[in-house]
Amino acid sequence: MAAIFSNKEQHDEMCVTYATLILQDAGIDITADAIGKLIAASGNAVEPYWAPLFAKLCADKDLTAMLLTGGGGGGGGGGGGDAAAAEVEEEEEEKEEEEEEVELGGGLFGDDDGGADY
Repeated sequence: MAAIFSNKEQHDEMCVTYATLILQDAGIDITADAIGKLIAASGNAVEPYWAPLFAKLCADKDLTAMLLTGGGGGGGGGGGGDAAAAEVEEEEEEKEEEEEEVELGGGLFGDDDGGADY
């Protein structure tokens, strides 16, 4: 049977993560001792720094709220827009350009073509 994790660190992190989630779900305080006991009861063993690390990370945090709000992942890749959306955007840009072109009318000194002799 192949190993699920490629290294011991991944195994330990997952054990502590699952133990923390189980404690949260059961309404039990998340302490290093509780995490360690749950991991031992599952037949696993982790490096001794994991349980205190996770207990400290979870102290004074509302894990339920964190789990329900998600991770807020990064932005997705830009999808290929359809031709209609591109046309609408192009038309909007043209309208903006037209609005920017303002006719002032007349030249600086009142002549119509603005080409007065100086």
